[in-house]
Amino acid sequence: MPASGAVTRSTLRQQIADALRDEVLAGRMQPGEEFTVKQIAEQYGVSATPVREALVDLCAQGLLDSDQHRGFRVRVFTVEDYRGIVEARALVVDGMFRRAAAPGSLDTHGPALVSVRRRGEEAARAARCGDLNILVGYDLRFWRELCALAGNTYISDFLHRLRMQSWVFAVPHLRAHGELSDWLWTGHGEVVSALALGDFEAARALIAAYNDESLMWAERLPR
Repeated sequence: MPASGAVTRSTLRQQIADALRDEVLAGRMQPGEEFTVKQIAEQYGVSATPVREALVDLCAQGLLDSDQHRGFRVRVFTVEDYRGIVEARALVVDGMFRRAAAPGSLDTHGPALVSVRRRGEEAARAARCGDLNILVGYDLRFWRELCALAGNTYISDFLHRLRMQSWVFAVPHLRAHGELSDWLWTGHGEVVSALALGDFEAARALIAAYNDESLMWAERLPR
């Protein structure tokens, strides 16, 4: 909300988009679930225009699909889709680490890396506890802040989109398992520690192992 308390259409649009994104990422709106602008507008007690704009924004982020006659639905990602997403995010992160390895490219003792470490600690703690609701938010913040160290907002935005799509695929499957802590990655802090030491090869190896484990997990899922 703006400091004045005024709610503009753009403010509503963002609030609705944020609320629906949280619902999708948390798995409370299931892949394939269909809904209309009218249903969402009634749910939030707002007019149709900011709702439609918010839904279009989420379609642009790859979280929803639209159909001219049926409205909108949560995107369904297949294992094959997930494999492509993991490959894409691996290339982005690897390129980011290679760039950060250049002399003077990364301040390993600055406040930005301290903040990334804090996000990573919170994400790892949530993963060890099997708390998906907390983990998803901190994991997205961790990667967004980590990628921002590369100083390129296009890279940061692209990776953020890939990470969100990863969670849209993974969360419903993870919730179907009993003990989540056995399946969730907790290596955020190790990556930051490697970067703080300037050991970019170790950081890349940690991420490569994480991606390999993610793919092995996905391949075991029922098609």
